[in-house]
Amino acid sequence: MRLSTIALRLALVLVGLVAAAPPARAQSNEPGCRPEMASYRLPIQRVNLAKDEVRLTFIGHATFLIETPGGVKIATDYNDYVRPPVTPDIATMNKAHSTHYSRAPDPAIKQVLPGWDPSGKGPAAHDVTFGDIRVRNVPTNIRTYSGGTDFDGNSMFVFEIGELCIAHLGHLHHPLEPGHLRALGRVDIVLFPVDGSYTLDQEGMLEVLKSLQAKVMIPMHFFGGGTLNRFLARSQDLWPVERRERPEIVLSKATLPAKPTIIVLPGH
Repeated sequence: MRLSTIALRLALVLVGLVAAAPPARAQSNEPGCRPEMASYRLPIQRVNLAKDEVRLTFIGHATFLIETPGGVKIATDYNDYVRPPVTPDIATMNKAHSTHYSRAPDPAIKQVLPGWDPSGKGPAAHDVTFGDIRVRNVPTNIRTYSGGTDFDGNSMFVFEIGELCIAHLGHLHHPLEPGHLRALGRVDIVLFPVDGSYTLDQEGMLEVLKSLQAKVMIPMHFFGGGTLNRFLARSQDLWPVERRERPEIVLSKATLPAKPTIIVLPGH
C-alpha cells in the first residue's frame, strides 16, 4: 500500500475521533464574550456565514434559531409546539409554560439545557462550549400558578459567538438586580418578551432594556400585533425601530448599529 494512501486513512481516522469527542465544558466563569472561540475551528459542518457573523431566525413565540459560522445550530425555548425546521445541536428550555419546554425533545439534539434543575436541588448551572459557541445560563425566579414564587425556576441564556454576546431573557417575570447584570456581562443582542402580562410588565421591560444597553433589541413573545405595537409606542421616544420583511437577520460586531435599536422580525 502506498504511503500516501496510509497517511490519508490515518488522517480520516483522526478526524472521526475528534468529531466523536463529547463537547468540552467552558473553562472560564467570567462573563462577557470569548473572541478566541471562533478560532477553535472544530469539525462541524459550515454554513454560509463569515467568520464573525451569526444568523438569527425568529421561529415564533420565544423560539429563535441561532446559527454560528462553524455551523452550530441552537434553538431557544425549544418546545413541542413551535420548532425550527432543522434539528438543533443545542436546545435551551424554560418551564414557565409548556410552549417553552419539550416533554419529548428530539433525541438527535446533542445538548438539551433546561433553565431549571429538574431535581429541585437548586438553580440550573450550565456553561458549555460546543464548536464555536459558549452557552451559559443566569437563573431567574418565576411566579407559580398559585401566586407564589418558584425560586430559580427559569433562566436567561447567554450565547457567546466570536465577539458577539446574545442574551435570551426567556420567560422573565421580574426586574433585573445588579447580580443578574454582572452575571450577564456585556450584551450586544438581546431577545426579550413584550407580552406585558405572562412575563414582566412592559414598563418593567423598558427598564431592563435600559440597564442592558444592547445595540440590537429583538422583541418576542407577543400575541398579535396589538401587544407589540403597544410596546413600541412606549419605547418610541427611547430608541429607533427597524421592521424587517424576513424573520432572519445576519449580524456581526462590525455591523451592529451605532445606537441601540429595536429590530422587529415578522412572526408571533
